Order: sequence, then structure tokens, then C-alpha cells
Amino acid sequence: MTRSAASYIEEYFSSGTIADLPRDHFIGGAWVAPASGQTMETFDPGKGRAYHRFAAGNAEDIERAVQAAASVEREWGQMKPSARGAILARAAQLIREESAYLAVVESLDSGKPLGEAEGDVGGAARAFEYYAAAANALQGESFPLGHEYLGYSHPEPVGITAHIIPWNFPLSTAARGIAPALAAGCTVVAKPAETTPLTALLLADILFRAGLPAGVCNVVTGTGPQAGAPLVKHRAVRHVTFTGSVPTGINVMREAAENVTRVLLELGGKSPVVVLADADLEAAADGVIGAIYENAGQICSAGSRLVVDRKIHAALVERIVAKVKKLELGHGLKGSQFGPVNSGLQLDRIAGHVDRARERGLSIVAGGNRATDPATGEGWFFEPTIIDNVPADDPAAQEEIFGPVLVVQPFDDEAEALALANGTEFGLVAGIYTSDFSAAHRLARDIDAGQVFINEYFAGGIEVPFGGNKHSGFGREKGLEAVKAYCRIKSVAARIG
Repeated sequence: MTRSAASYIEEYFSSGTIADLPRDHFIGGAWVAPASGQTMETFDPGKGRAYHRFAAGNAEDIERAVQAAASVEREWGQMKPSARGAILARAAQLIREESAYLAVVESLDSGKPLGEAEGDVGGAARAFEYYAAAANALQGESFPLGHEYLGYSHPEPVGITAHIIPWNFPLSTAARGIAPALAAGCTVVAKPAETTPLTALLLADILFRAGLPAGVCNVVTGTGPQAGAPLVKHRAVRHVTFTGSVPTGINVMREAAENVTRVLLELGGKSPVVVLADADLEAAADGVIGAIYENAGQICSAGSRLVVDRKIHAALVERIVAKVKKLELGHGLKGSQFGPVNSGLQLDRIAGHVDRARERGLSIVAGGNRATDPATGEGWFFEPTIIDNVPADDPAAQEEIFGPVLVVQPFDDEAEALALANGTEFGLVAGIYTSDFSAAHRLARDIDAGQVFINEYFAGGIEVPFGGNKHSGFGREKGLEAVKAYCRIKSVAARIG
């Protein structure tokens, strides 16, 4: 019998954990104890305390997972695409059936409010539905070589793929990479972040129960140095999908280069939300709130810079501040609107950025302080924060804070708005609010970003390709572009008489 989210939540708060959470790696279709016998703790950010232990993986565990993936690489890659798609569709159904459990575990592990976690679970199911259909859309082309020749191409799976999954969206980012890789016929070894290991393990088990052959999807948990690095450097891995920080992404690319392994990098962001004077202020204010304060600002594509026309600057900031003051802070499983940050380390990083901004004399018009759950006095919280009138070259405007901190940059004309929008080393996404169709699309054309939202931040879904420019990385996830990322193209030219 399917349990409700409420029953899992009651179990957690009465016992301090949830029974039967995964503890071991998932390798070759089975739960496998760590080779070292060592385990690690995973923490509830809303309380700031450990609630479960899981396997601490190492190079030996990675080797076993890669060998499992290699053992079925040919079988899975040669399976009929419609058969692969059918398995992915069954996985989507199981994700929906077990959504309450997945959402509670995701909220507990990451700290995000349950409603946001429920959205992430729905998004993961939708990803598998989408790529179940996309498996049948892979096709080659023919080339016009003349009457005496036949020329054509066809896509082949690249082989074993490594997936380094971040802690801010553990389940949805795992699904975003694993689903298209499987659709393309690749096998998978995934390494989730050590602070959020659980839902990637649950996903691998769901895929196996949906009919995925043993060894096609494997998950090894552990730290980056002990488990992630051996995976990225493994000679049998032919593609690495990495989501995380710029410095780590550079190291991943460097390590992969030793084996001429292809990489897809989704790195940092300092994304602008450009609001022109003719925008609907209420819609813009709500859009900005969602863009920066969802998941406590811990989103690569968060709208962390408000680039606003000076004529409406004061009025819009006033609206946003008023809305921020109404956000209810609390534990993710207690119905809060605004949850904790993921770890004590991340809390220290955010607080350090804001403290330094304060020392430089910047105007903090909302928040700016560490906090705890008002109901318990526990947890790793930082107040939703707004820093006003930030100069273009200030570190607060240039550096990714990865927390609930909005910086405001007024402009006087469209040219200055564009210069501010493009004025960082990042180029992940951008938002535009305006009623002027031409201005919106001029800015969308000229802003250096991989994706642009107009009059709704985070518009679109799994169908829309996503990825960055400049220091935000390269390659595209989501959409049909994602399946292509896991394919290599073979061309054939034949003289036929």
C-alpha cells in the first residue's frame, strides 16, 4: 500500500529518521556494500544534524561499477530503441507512484521545502517520459553524393557515461542526465554529491525495477576526491556530465582530457533579470522572488542580479522587500516557504559574501543575517537578502554567491542594461520583463546566455535545451540536444555503381 507524504514526515519527526533508506552502492542491479566497509553521514539541513549513514565509496567501488556498466554496454546499446523507451516510460510511472517517498527524502536530504521537492520529483518523471519518446527520434541523415554513391549517417551511443550530480537538485539533475543517456543507448555510472546521496540511489533501484538490465545504471556514493575523481579519470568512461562549480569543472575537464573523454559542463551563474520601465511591476516582483529565493537561492540559474530601469527602481525594490518580509522560514517538511541552505559550509560561504559586502559599505535593504528555524532554533538558515545599488565591478555583482542574495543594479537606458547583463564572466540564463515585444527580443538576441526567459523566469521545461556560455560551461542538456550529447555520428559513403 502506498504511503502518504504525511506518514513519512510523521515517522521522521517521531524517530529521527526514515526506515529502510538506502545505505549501500547500487551496482550491477544489486545493493553492494562499500569495499572499504566505511560509511558517511548525511544531514538534515533544517536541524543541522545527521539522520542516516551511507556507503563511503572509493576507486575500488568505481572500478566495480564501471565493469558492471561495461558488461552490458553492447547489449543495451543494441537494444531496439522502442524497447529502451518502454523501460524509461515504466520508470516514469514508478517515479510518480512513489513520488511521496521520493519528495520527502529529497526535502530531508537537501533542505528544500516539500512543495519544491514535489515539483522536482514531477520534473524527474517528466524527463523519463520525454526521453522514452525521444529514444525513437534518433535517426541519421542521407548525403547527396550523386547517382553512383550512397551516403548516410547514423548515431551510435558513446558508451559508458559518468554523471557527477550536484547537491542542489539531486533527483532532477540526475534524471536530466541519466534519462537521455539511457535513451541514446549508453550505460551509466553516477556519483551523487556526498551531502545528498539518497534519491540517486532510489532512482537507480526504480530503473532496475522498471526493467533496466542489471549494470546499465550504477550509483556509487562518496566524496569527490575518493569516488568522483576515479570515475572521471577512468579510461573506460567515454563521456562525463558534470554540474557544479567552475573550479571543480575545470579540474574535471583537465582529468577527462588525459583519456580524450568528452565532457558536458553546467557550471556557475550570475544571471540577470532585466526589468524595463514598462514592465508589469507585480509580475516582475513575483518573478524576481521566485528567481532568487527558490531553494534558498542555491540554483546555478538563479536570477541573482536585478538589472532594473532607474525610473522604476525604487518602486520595484520596495515591492520586493515587502514580499520578502512575508516569506515564512522553516524546516522543509513543516510547510515552510523558505528553507535552509544545504550545509554548514555553504552557510559560512554565503555569510562571508554578505559580511564582506557590508564591510565595503553596500546597502543591505533586506535580510543579511544567519538565522535558525523559528520553531526549534535549529538548522542552517540565511535570511532572504537584498543588496541595493551594487556597482558593476563589485564582487557582489561579479561572484556567484549561491544563496538567497539578490543584488540590484539600476540602469538608465537599454544599452546600459545590456552592458550590465553581459558584464560578468558567466552566461547561463537571463530574464527579461517588459511589455515591449521588440525590446524583449532585441535583448534576448544580444544577451550572452544559453537560455533567456521573457516575462516568466524558469519558463519552459524538459523540452527546452539548457546550458551555459563563457564560464557557465558548454554543451546542452534537456531537449533533443541532450540525446545528441550522448551519441557519436558514424558516416558512411559507398560507391554503388
